[in-house]
This record gives sequence, structure tokens and C-alpha cells, in this order.
Amino acid sequence: MNLIQEAKEQLASLVHAAYQACVSAGTLADAAPYPVVEIPKDRSFGDFSTTFAMQAARALKLSPKAIADAVVTHLQLDNSFFTNASVVGAGFINVRLADVWYDRVLAAVMALNTNYGRINVGNGQKVMVEFVSANPTGPMTIGNARGGVLGDTLAAVLDMAGYTVSREFYLNDAGNQVEVFGQSLEARYMQHLQGEEAVIFPEDGYHGEYMKTLAADFAAQEGDKFLSVPSEQRREALIAFGLPRNIAQMKTDLSRYAITFDTWFAESTLHQSGYVQETIDLLTERGHTYELDGALWFKASAFGCEKDDVLRKSNGFYTYYAVDIAYHRNKFFTRGFDTCIDILGADHHGHTLRFKAGMAALGLAPDKLRFVLMQLVRLLRDGDVVKMSKRTGKSITLSDLLDEIPCDAARFFFNMRQPDSHLDFDMGLALREDSENPVYYIQYAHARITTMLTLLAGENASATGDAQRPAALLTHELERALLRQLALLPEEIRLAARDYEPSRINAYLLELANAFHRFYNAVRLKGAEPDVLRARMDLCAAVKTVLKNGLTVLGITAPDAM
Repeated sequence: MNLIQEAKEQLASLVHAAYQACVSAGTLADAAPYPVVEIPKDRSFGDFSTTFAMQAARALKLSPKAIADAVVTHLQLDNSFFTNASVVGAGFINVRLADVWYDRVLAAVMALNTNYGRINVGNGQKVMVEFVSANPTGPMTIGNARGGVLGDTLAAVLDMAGYTVSREFYLNDAGNQVEVFGQSLEARYMQHLQGEEAVIFPEDGYHGEYMKTLAADFAAQEGDKFLSVPSEQRREALIAFGLPRNIAQMKTDLSRYAITFDTWFAESTLHQSGYVQETIDLLTERGHTYELDGALWFKASAFGCEKDDVLRKSNGFYTYYAVDIAYHRNKFFTRGFDTCIDILGADHHGHTLRFKAGMAALGLAPDKLRFVLMQLVRLLRDGDVVKMSKRTGKSITLSDLLDEIPCDAARFFFNMRQPDSHLDFDMGLALREDSENPVYYIQYAHARITTMLTLLAGENASATGDAQRPAALLTHELERALLRQLALLPEEIRLAARDYEPSRINAYLLELANAFHRFYNAVRLKGAEPDVLRARMDLCAAVKTVLKNGLTVLGITAPDAM
């Protein structure tokens, strides 16, 4: 249910019918487009507005004001969501919402409860959101922290919009980075047993302290028996020991971050099953590859890329690009997803065309593969940029951040801006317990309503929902503003799903909390007439429901007390 959309569609239909009546009466020619309806920024003019008269002015060769006046004369609002149509300014046709619409809003929230906000624009289409996908060679970064929230929240939004959603972590457990991981861990293992001067650490190796910890743990388990074996065997054993531990730590950190993946897809399975080779053979059969200097190339330039790309090097090893094509083929052709969305850092912009080119070469419509590119994050404390963890003195990881910032605050702050906007994360603000902290402000509204309803229920007042026309009792402008805000959740879900912009839900909840706090401070509940009190309690209960539904989309708790 989306009462904003219903109201827009109904008003457009009513205006179109009024225009057709003008055509039948001979006052206007039959040449105008179908009306467009919007919500005006300035509510003092009306609740909904149409620019139909401006749209039609050129075709009808009349002033917008003359067209609007003619249409309003024939506008029939009886038994509709609207009342009080008027012509404003140069020709805007504005209307006010009638009680029946407000009644529908409150009834919808109370009837649907936890399902309020759900819509069905997705029609069950299968969508995969792949996000985080950090290399399992080290701790997750602040960039992974932002990508985790964006991906998880976008998946929740798409689920609310009627899509069948799967969350996926692509585990890069093969390739060069794993080889470097093995070399690094080998050096740390040998240094641990023989001294740091005994072995030179690889210049391009992984230098983090976690590598020393892994080496020490391996030595504690296996002793020095791997010092005497060939280097390849030693590295294999170290990789087999270290990667699972890193992956387990990733899962632990993500669990602390309230993120659960439906699938952890291992890159190694693509190699072991022969799927990469099979995919490249397919491209060759379709005439999209050629050999040059002993390497196999993909004709990426034929699909809009600036240059062709190597798929298989002259040494016989497949490139990352070849594996990525195989992985995305697996998503679409093997597992049958209708749309796949990759959450990537902005520095991966070049990958988007290349990935789409690979899919197009395999016969897939490129627009089925979508990308959300996110910009960098700066951590701030007291206005200063923070780069090092207080606890470790090293670069801040996701784990370090969660040691200092509550999960709810971290998730809210990382999702406060559009993905393509740079984000300043104020760590001091995230810890504050006052109205300056937006997530605290929203959660406090939920807790405040819970406390208030409990107190009123204890005084033998209850939100019964018995009134047939509660809107007739909720006439204060702040009550109407709350009802309009409640009606917006399904629309915000629709727009967030359409634009891949989950930050809309943050902004929506902040405005809903604002509207509630204004109402609470201005409108009397205790001591109101019984019918009015019941209607206002119903309204507050509806606000509580919608706050919780929205926070659930964000993966944030809705506390009953604070």
C-alpha cells in the first residue's frame, strides 16, 4: 500500500477527467498531455499540486492561468481523497487532503503493523546484492564498513519493495593476493622461530601485526616442523591455517555489525570446477577473443571499452578480469538472478564498463548488472581527522571502530549520505546521547512513545482504534503533519529502491522523529477528552510502528527505554 502514490494517481485522473469535460464543453482543445502531480515544497499552498496547466499551455495556445481556471470549474472532488481545489500563482492547481485520506493512513499502519511500508514494485524478481567482498588477507577497513552498511541496507530496501533478495560476499581466496599472503606468513613464521634478522620480509607483503599473531599461533600449534619442508609445502600449510582464521574473524566482525550474508561465494570454486575455463571458451566460441603474444585477449573495445583486455596470460594463468567475468556469468546464467548489484569503491569505476562488456559478450542485457559506487570516509574526532586506533595505534579497522562506537550509531552514520558523496563520520557525535545525535534522537522518539503509552494505559486509557473517523478528531496541524509523514514510508521505500539510495530512509526517520517531538511538545494527551485521547494514542502507536519498521530496514534497534 502506497497512499502517496494512490493520491497522486487519483488526482491526475481527476484532473484529466476535468480537462476532458472542458474538451467536451468546447472550452479547451483536445491536445494536452496527461497531468503530472507532485507534493509542493511549500505546504501552505496545498498538500498536492499539478502543473498540468503549464504542461498544456503550448499545445493549447492559452495561458496556464486560463487553462487552470477552466479545469478547476469541472474538477469533481466528491468521494475522493481531496477537498478545496484552488488555482495558485501562474496556474498551479492545488488541493487539500480530505479526512478520508488521513483515516486511510492511520488504518493502514494499524492493520499492516510490521508489514507497513512493504510494497510490490519488484514482483518477486531475484536480485543479488554483492558487497564488502574484502580480501581475506587482513582485517576489514573503514571502507568495508561503509560498503557493508550500504549493501545491507539496500538489500533490506529492495526486500521491502517486493524483490527476492540475496546478500553475497565474494571471497577472494585464490590468485596473487593469496600467494602474497602465503609469502608474508611464511616470512613471519620463520622470523618467529629464527629471529627477524634471519629472514627478509617481502617488500610487497602484508605488514600488519595480525600476520605476526597468525605466525605465532601456527608455531604454537605446529612447532618448527615446517622449517625443514620445501617452501611451497610450508606456504600451503600456512595459507590453509591463516585464511580460515581470517575469514572466521571477518564473520565475527560482520556479526557484531549486524550483517549476515546468505552466501559466501569462494573464488577458488570457480577455478576448481573449471568454470573459468568454460566461460573463456564460451567467449571464444562466440568470436570475442583473439591471441596475441602468447596471451588470450577479450575484444572489450567492441563493447564500448577503451581497449581490449587480457583474459589468459602467456604463462597460462587467468587474469582477475577473466575470473570476474566467470563469477558474474555464474550469478546470471547458473543461479538465475534477474539483477545483480555490486557495491564498489569509487576507484573501481573503470570496472563497471568492463564487467558489463563481459556480460554483453555472453548474451546478457548489460543493464541487468548494476553498480553502486561509494566515495571515501573520513573519521573525525573533535574536528580532527582520525587515522589510528586508540587501542592498537594502527590504522582503524572495522573491529576497532566497533570497540569504540555502538553498532546502531555506526550503521546510521555510514548510511547518512548518498553513496557517491564523501562522508565525514563524527565519532564524537556518534557517542552523544542527546538530540544532536540523529540516531539517538530517532530511537528516543520510539522509547518516548513506549513510555507514554504504558503510562496512559496504566491510567485506564488505551489505544483501541474504535473510532470510525479518527481523522475528524485529529485536526491539529501537527497531527496532520504526522499522518502525512507516516504515509510517506512506502513512497520512500519505492524511491530508495528505484535509485539505489538507502540514505533516504535515514532522512525520512529523522523527519518523522522531528514531527513526533514537535507534536508531543505542543499537543496535550493526558487530560484530553476520551475519544480524542484514544485517537491521539492510536496516532502515537502508529508512529512507534513506523519508526520501528524504518529502523529495522536500517538494521538498527528500536529500544523501548533509554
